[in-house]
Amino acid sequence: MGDVVAERVRTGRPMVFIYLTAGDDGRDSLYWTTRERGALESTRVATTAAADTAFGECSTTKALEHVIKKCTVGNTESYFLRLPDGRRDGMGFASHSYQSLRKLRGNRITSMSALDGSTAYNGWADLLTTVAILVGEGSADRTVTIHTSDPSVVVNPHDHFDHRMAGLLVAESRRKHRWSVVYYTGYALASRAANRSRDQARQKVALFQAYDAVMTRTNPGWSAYREHPAFYSECMLRTYGRQIPRR
Repeated sequence: MGDVVAERVRTGRPMVFIYLTAGDDGRDSLYWTTRERGALESTRVATTAAADTAFGECSTTKALEHVIKKCTVGNTESYFLRLPDGRRDGMGFASHSYQSLRKLRGNRITSMSALDGSTAYNGWADLLTTVAILVGEGSADRTVTIHTSDPSVVVNPHDHFDHRMAGLLVAESRRKHRWSVVYYTGYALASRAANRSRDQARQKVALFQAYDAVMTRTNPGWSAYREHPAFYSECMLRTYGRQIPRR
């Protein structure tokens, strides 16, 4: 969804990015904090902010007493909840006691702790409410559009369970909040027909390269592109989303 979101960022309207998990892949804090810096550098490129604002102005904020890292870059706010990566199958990693969003939603665990020990979410409903606060739907007349992974296994097969849980979180939150939603295809994207213009593809590549450059500066072996060059090359030529109107 990079090219679509970047286009909206450049309108100057306020944008909020919420990262539910640390994307740690069961690894230590150096890996996932580097991923956060990579995400912020990609955000900076999208906002065309100056290079010296690469990693934003960061602090912590509270939502329902949960302490959450918050970074501001241009007209964007990024929130990092730092929950454990649930692994592609949603079963979690041994290094983090097999916690996962899939298990939290399915009541297989009663709480889920942030990797930095800053807070714990006591059930799926607690997480839903926290995210709604971060979205910031402060007034009934404010139009909110959420961009997230498609929770449908038919439209978006073979995706990471953390991605699917993000989509389900939004789908369930819409029962209470009048959000418009755009659901995006994830890992199945590479099997679809190319549908991006040259400029759109260039924009996606720029955002991806900004992230990847931060990763490889810390560890040359952490390049996402080098791990799956054919897959990511195909993704740069494709963005598939379906819009669900506001209720």
